[in-house]
Amino acid sequence: MIPIRDTTGSRNHPVVNTTLIGINVALFLIQLQQGPKIEQFVFTYGLVPARYTVPEIAFFFTPFQQILAFFSFMFLHGGFMHLLGNMWSLYIFGDNVEDRLGPLRYLVFYFLCGWFSGLTHFMFNMDSRIPTIGASGAIAGVMGAYLILFPSAKILTFIPIFFIPYFVEIPAFIFLGIWFLIQFLSATALRGNMAGIAWWAHVGGFLAGIVFVKLLLMVPQTGLTRGVRSVTLKHKTPRLQVIHTLADAQDPHLYGSITITPREAAFGTRKLVNIPWGFHSRVLRVAIPPGVKKGTTLRLRGLGKTASNREVGDLLLKVLIKS
Repeated sequence: MIPIRDTTGSRNHPVVNTTLIGINVALFLIQLQQGPKIEQFVFTYGLVPARYTVPEIAFFFTPFQQILAFFSFMFLHGGFMHLLGNMWSLYIFGDNVEDRLGPLRYLVFYFLCGWFSGLTHFMFNMDSRIPTIGASGAIAGVMGAYLILFPSAKILTFIPIFFIPYFVEIPAFIFLGIWFLIQFLSATALRGNMAGIAWWAHVGGFLAGIVFVKLLLMVPQTGLTRGVRSVTLKHKTPRLQVIHTLADAQDPHLYGSITITPREAAFGTRKLVNIPWGFHSRVLRVAIPPGVKKGTTLRLRGLGKTASNREVGDLLLKVLIKS
């Protein structure tokens, strides 16, 4: 299961989340520049439990390096696919969590989850000399928070079955519940990171996200947060929208709605729409002309049902303008 996007839009641009993604990418590029020294680089800035439990290894590191590793490990990655998978998950789930917490509380939340995930990994692998790196523990915390904040949201998920792409909407509590169950079973069955993945870091980060998001929601927002939000307010709706259509048995046409902002209505926009239909779905490009009014119906010819007399209906999308 590969998440494509969630159906819960954020009202503000995720400045902290985007910055975190940028820092991860930048440090990955620095990591690639290490050449033959990359193993030493990862051992120094990655989380190696034995550095804290084996005196002969701890001797080679300063107290500052020992503390730093509990935070720097979450910004290093084992390869491009490792980085891509983590950043994609952070992109999908992080914007909504930041939108609810605000930028300052979200930044604190992210580091707390990352630190706690590293601590959990350390507790279950105290003698390990294998460096643990990656943002997945902190991102697991973001996913745990998403489960608490948006349990009824839907996750548009790509499932390749026999080389046929299927796009299905899965409730967040099911998608994230299955994900956590896989992490927990993997951690208990494979004992930590024996398979090269710090499963306990994922488990610890996820549980930390559930706890810390509840605690931080009790902390009042600052005036700085309100000021930042006035600047980061979005003026566009998501480029990809999921549209659930209605149809009558005797009517070949399909009916649905598409949501845009006043700015998009004034200047026009292009959207991708995913239309679930039974066990299949279609992804279509929709051009919305400038100056469109609320309640306008867009007609996409030939994209409706095929009637018994072989007449092909249209897809009729009603324009909704969200302030």
